[in-house]
Amino acid sequence: MTKFWTAAGPAGAVPIQGKEQRMSGFKDAPPDDRSELTPEQESAIRIVANNLHRLNDAVVKAVEAGVTVELMRTARYHNETGNWGDQLTPVIRPGK
Repeated sequence: MTKFWTAAGPAGAVPIQGKEQRMSGFKDAPPDDRSELTPEQESAIRIVANNLHRLNDAVVKAVEAGVTVELMRTARYHNETGNWGDQLTPVIRPGK
């Protein structure tokens, strides 16, 4: 089963468990009880998702500081069993 992490509206405040989260406005998708992933895979996905949330927050902070940030795929990592993942590099442009 594929897991999705969703954006919760615009980058404004989003209530999450009684608190407001500012910055990217991202929150985890609801858990899927039908998951076919192993605990190791679930953990790896959580690590990627958490780091992606931090990256998105950093992008928002950089844009608010007056620069343009573009993330470009610069490589694709392949393992020996047919799985792959994109690797990114930021392209930063000074503000106007």
